[in-house]
Amino acid sequence: MMALVGGLIALVLGIIGIVVWWCYFLEILMGVIPVILILGGALATYLGIEQMKDKKAAESFDTGKDDLRREVDTIKQELKELKDKPPAQS
Repeated sequence: MMALVGGLIALVLGIIGIVVWWCYFLEILMGVIPVILILGGALATYLGIEQMKDKKAAESFDTGKDDLRREVDTIKQELKELKDKPPAQS
């Protein structure tokens, strides 16, 4: 109940503050919007670079996976040949 009353009081005071200090609000907004755009652009650039790095790493992982698969198949074939070979007589 106290949160509801406190929220309503903050809402009313905020509306009154914007109406009374509208020109100051616009000045602050004009100063904040370029900063938000710069930070948002920097963040988007960083995330784009990280995504390209992840894509490149995933591609190299896929090619390494094929090499490992061939090696495992070769080892399986060698094991099968060793099992089929009769033991040496001493």
